[in-house]
Amino acid sequence: MTAHPNSDGGFEFDHLQVALQGPLAIITLNRPDKLNALDASIWADFRTALQRLESNGTTRVIVITGAGERAFSAGGDIGGFAELVTLEQKRHFQRDAMATFAAVENCQLPVIAAVNGWALGGGCELTLACDIVIASDQARFGMPEAKIGLVPGYGVVRAPQVIGRHMTKLLVMAAEKIDAAEALRIGLVQRVVPHSRLMEEAVSLALRIAENSSLAHAVGKKLVNLGTTRGEFDYSVEALTLLQSTADTREGIAAFLEKRKPKFAEPQF
Repeated sequence: MTAHPNSDGGFEFDHLQVALQGPLAIITLNRPDKLNALDASIWADFRTALQRLESNGTTRVIVITGAGERAFSAGGDIGGFAELVTLEQKRHFQRDAMATFAAVENCQLPVIAAVNGWALGGGCELTLACDIVIASDQARFGMPEAKIGLVPGYGVVRAPQVIGRHMTKLLVMAAEKIDAAEALRIGLVQRVVPHSRLMEEAVSLALRIAENSSLAHAVGKKLVNLGTTRGEFDYSVEALTLLQSTADTREGIAAFLEKRKPKFAEPQF
């Protein structure tokens, strides 16, 4: 999607706004009526935004947040999942999502998540891709994909390195949702602040980071991330593609859209 300039010198897409404030860029997920759900169009736009910010010569730190008071992002647009009919469409969606999380993770600029509300599914995965997470005391986190017969493809690979294997299994298998204090305790979040001061605190931290060497940030970030490999994500794309084709996932999506409890099949492995 083509970016359109906005009044403050930034730019925007259909569901994404980028504001420039000196050395800072604030990316806002902008679908508040849908709790900033991530639809298929947002992935490429997000990567385009990151590329533009990396190359503009002035941006030194990026802050990502969600529009409105209720959500950072409630995750993937489940209604949109029902429109993915063929295996290739499902695989393309998964690859697009993984490529975007990887772009955040590997961005040469420091990326701070300012989590203002619900961060579920892909929204939680987006925080895992960021370098630092600051949460409002009203923020809530979770990876509830199992409720519709899926798993968080990026989260199941990255979360064990951030919060540990067993906590990841708890969040994924039980579709557990946790508050900001618990997210801080397990290491998913680095700082919790009063809701009214979230952006003030995020911008203050970003400005302190911006005073330091961007080259040092890029090299340091790359060294910290050296332990990550892409092979696990290739497997995750294929696993999610196949899961999206199962009767369980079809039932889970239908139940979600019909606001009822899903009736999953008996285990047959």
